[in-house]
Amino acid sequence: MQNKWFTIILFFIISNAVNAQNFTRKDSLQGGFSFERMCFDVQKYDLNITVNPEQKFITGSNTISFKMLQESSTIQLDLFENMQVDRIVFENKNLKFRREFGAVFIDFPKQLKITDSILKLEFFYSGNPIIAKNAPWDGGFVFSKDSNGNPWICVAVQGTGASLWYPVKDSQSDEPDLGASIKVAVPNGLMNVSNGRFKGSLNLNNGYTRWDWEVKNPINSYSITLNIGDYVHLHEKHNKLDLDYYVLRGNEEKAKIHFAEVKPMMDCFESKFGAYPFSEDGYKLIESNYLGMEHQSAVAYGNKYLKGYLGKDRSGTGIGMKFDFIIIHESAHEWFGNSITSRDIADMWIHEAFTTYAESVFVECQFGKEKAIEYINGQKKLVENKSPVLGKYGVNNEGSADMYYKGTQLLNTLRNAIDDDEKWWSIMKNFAVTYRHKIVESNDVIQFFSNEFGYNLAPFFQQYLQETTVPVLELKICGKKIKYRFTNTVSHFQLPIHLLIDEVKTPLLPTNSWQSMKIKENSTVKFPENLFYIDFKIVQKK
Repeated sequence: MQNKWFTIILFFIISNAVNAQNFTRKDSLQGGFSFERMCFDVQKYDLNITVNPEQKFITGSNTISFKMLQESSTIQLDLFENMQVDRIVFENKNLKFRREFGAVFIDFPKQLKITDSILKLEFFYSGNPIIAKNAPWDGGFVFSKDSNGNPWICVAVQGTGASLWYPVKDSQSDEPDLGASIKVAVPNGLMNVSNGRFKGSLNLNNGYTRWDWEVKNPINSYSITLNIGDYVHLHEKHNKLDLDYYVLRGNEEKAKIHFAEVKPMMDCFESKFGAYPFSEDGYKLIESNYLGMEHQSAVAYGNKYLKGYLGKDRSGTGIGMKFDFIIIHESAHEWFGNSITSRDIADMWIHEAFTTYAESVFVECQFGKEKAIEYINGQKKLVENKSPVLGKYGVNNEGSADMYYKGTQLLNTLRNAIDDDEKWWSIMKNFAVTYRHKIVESNDVIQFFSNEFGYNLAPFFQQYLQETTVPVLELKICGKKIKYRFTNTVSHFQLPIHLLIDEVKTPLLPTNSWQSMKIKENSTVKFPENLFYIDFKIVQKK
């Protein structure tokens, strides 16, 4: 932590964290890092529930395996207030607990000591989970019917919280080291598909069949999922990786054709970001009754077998109609969001910026760099610059939606600042591999790219993540000399860029102060604005 730019990084992260006057105790309980939440480390979740589609009702338990990191007689788990805590059992004894909003504070009869031993408690619960009004944009269950009238039930809870439907340490700061077991009983004739590998089904002889799934890798809480319906299973292998597709009955032939895009996508992302991070758990696309979600090893797919984003190209370039947005975007989250996970949702740009950029990476793999740059520039108009990309820390607050498209502009700008594609792709793969299966903060990302670039990028990231202004490159052309500087930026902002002087690429390192260089008289001077998220302005020309 002795890097020369650490003080700057720490300042702008802490200054963001303390600006939380408008948040409540409830926000802090859900998004914070209290002692009761951080004194223990989750090792595994073993979820065993029954879902009644007619009553829209869940009952069951989550067995939580954990280790103590600090001595305590109380820990915090989470379950939404509308869900009932039936009982919590530890060493065959019912535990006392108290509830405050969505937090469940569990009291043990004695102080739990720091130990490497794995402890277990059983958390029994029941209730009608919140139903989403517009999943996945708001969290909750979606209870619907397929075209044959069969129940079709899916869930999406990113941002809202996994504790909406099961008891959990509802924080991205702690993923179960040993994965998760997900057992879901549903009415006979239906199937449940969850994360990881299918371990078998069991007829419970009460009108329900239990479907068992096992995840070997650490998994963030919002990624744990269920999908209940009349599904048909399709399977293939690609480079030793299992590719599994679960589609509604009747959509098999359509899916076989449409999901052919998965193989070239895997080849592209593995070449740029390293091996698929969850090969032990396989890769799945599961047809869902909402648009999509990046559930780890169980990607929810609801794009209706269309190219683009529900048949539209958000970039406006036409290039977005060359691929299925949901397949490419949500699958890229396996690397950025599921493998690399932000500790606090205030840093969700780490998930969304890299994943949105991955769309253009796929375009480049399939159609070339020129098309990728065109696609990225088409997305510029989607940046709003109304509020910062970073959210507020410790209060379950995401930043603005600019984390998507401003995020990809940030990365495209960095790529062209380094101006060495071989080095750029090496950095991207190194980033994905270095933080594989790790939980990170903005500071980790800033330090990583600063180290790779060889100088302080903290002001650069501060500009794009915390400010709503676009840097301006000002230029004065004075005969045989040009002067240049950055304005509209934070202090100490600098970035390598290049001009085209008489069509020759000329590198510069502008700062907030005027600099100058000689040119030929009457030279043409252009700035390649399509390569940078920087405005260009000639303020004087003689």
